Amino acid sequence: MDNLRTLFIFGLLIVSLLLWQAWQTDYVSPQQTVENTTSNQAADPAAVTNDAELPDMPSVSAEALPDVPDAAQSVASKQMVNVKTDVMDIDISTQGGDIQNLALLKYAVSSEQPDTPVQFLSDKSDAYFVAQSGLRSNDDAPTHYAIYRSEQQSYQLKEGQDELSVPFYWQADNGLTVIKTYTFKRDSYVVNVDYKVVNNTSEAFSAYPYAQFNRNNVTNGSHFIYTYTGPVFSNTGNEYEKVKFDDLDDKPFNQKATDGWAAMIEHYFVAAIVPEQNTEEKGYYARSINGTNYTAGVRMPAISVASGSEAQADYEMYLGPKKADRLEAVAKNLQLTVDYGIFTIISEPLFWVMEWLHKLTGNWGWSIVLLTVLIKLVFFKLSAASYRSMAAMRKLTPKLATLKERYGDDKQKFNQAMMDLYRTEKINPLGGCLPILVQMPVFLSFYWVLVESIELRQADFILWINDLTAMDPYFILPVLFGISMWIQQSLNPAPQDPAQAMMMKFFPLVFTVFFAFFPSGLVLYWVVNNVLSIAQQWYITRKMDAL
Repeated sequence: MDNLRTLFIFGLLIVSLLLWQAWQTDYVSPQQTVENTTSNQAADPAAVTNDAELPDMPSVSAEALPDVPDAAQSVASKQMVNVKTDVMDIDISTQGGDIQNLALLKYAVSSEQPDTPVQFLSDKSDAYFVAQSGLRSNDDAPTHYAIYRSEQQSYQLKEGQDELSVPFYWQADNGLTVIKTYTFKRDSYVVNVDYKVVNNTSEAFSAYPYAQFNRNNVTNGSHFIYTYTGPVFSNTGNEYEKVKFDDLDDKPFNQKATDGWAAMIEHYFVAAIVPEQNTEEKGYYARSINGTNYTAGVRMPAISVASGSEAQADYEMYLGPKKADRLEAVAKNLQLTVDYGIFTIISEPLFWVMEWLHKLTGNWGWSIVLLTVLIKLVFFKLSAASYRSMAAMRKLTPKLATLKERYGDDKQKFNQAMMDLYRTEKINPLGGCLPILVQMPVFLSFYWVLVESIELRQADFILWINDLTAMDPYFILPVLFGISMWIQQSLNPAPQDPAQAMMMKFFPLVFTVFFAFFPSGLVLYWVVNNVLSIAQQWYITRKMDAL
């Protein structure tokens, strides 16, 4: 029993360490990165070398493909067109008509910089992440290297205006015209991209529309458990598939499906391409460019335009926060990018309850407190069984001490006598541990709800806690946690092994140090859970002692 309890505590310590490293990797480091990339500037020439290759065309040989234009010449002639809505500040390059910079105006870099928005997409070489698209054809067609023309240098969604269209124009020497139009809507992170092809040539024209994300693999901090960053794909029968950057270094990813989407995700934010959901087959792909840059995208069905006629093709992108209600409205299974991992089946209901509590309280901190209480009530009887077992074990402490003195260093005889005593007193030595083991998946699921939910990002609680995803600036919650852990430990039977007993005494201090760097929302959960556990355990222990 003592060894098992020590093992569980060590396991919790390891889990806590890994969670802290995950938070450091996916919250602190990315914020430090975006702080350096918050301004919308012209493209960095160094970033040109990060540009992606064109997607493959089935049944077309490499020799038949048009030459790629010289990158240096393209950069020299491209310009930036700024687009501003109520939730986005975007730079679209006339090269490819591609989104090069995107600031999310409703999400600040940090609570200390409330007026500095998160730079989600960026053309800077140290944080390169852009959205590219084009038409792929055996004939002359505008790929993401082509230079478009824009009628204006800037566009803005004005008061009372619900929709904003931003067109880009491209024309070939033979008279083929392509109009690429972005459509933005008020209070929306969905961007519609429409290609209109006007064929004024004497020949029929056909091309594959494609869209892709191209980003750096910027790794910061720990390489232990972390919130996933990288490509994700979805289609019928394969609802959510991660394709790690390391796997793409070994071989590219290719998949065909009639529905689904392709995305690049990171902590709190997602960029997704959602083609038209119909019966035509699309190609989903991801690849490594140079071991540092990676693309993930969709090759859409070919469009054919007869001479003297025109045709259209469109798709949607979602470029914004990982909020389940918004994602569900865009595409099937897109809400799975709020990535709870193997705990999704438990984490999603927990978040729904916490969101409902938030509607009642108007405060995410109190929602955490109330949800912790509800979880404690669900496991009340199970916890009671655990505490009764511990109380019974505590009453046996004098008898166990006597056995320890009788058998001295003969551990085999001591363990045998101890098991005989448990049988005589009808005590299950695992009674205090098994209930904890049963509850652990729920606890871990709640952890990931707190880690993954963007709703908690920079959310106020009370007094000094103004960001539930940031560490407690005055370490008050971690100290309260350490005190509560020490009180809870004093209610448990002490290990008979002196070395284990000494080690257990240091655990509250060690955990306090670790929890000092945890997001305050996680520490709040543990403090409330410990206080409720102490109250329940004290009551049961007192009741058992009276028998």
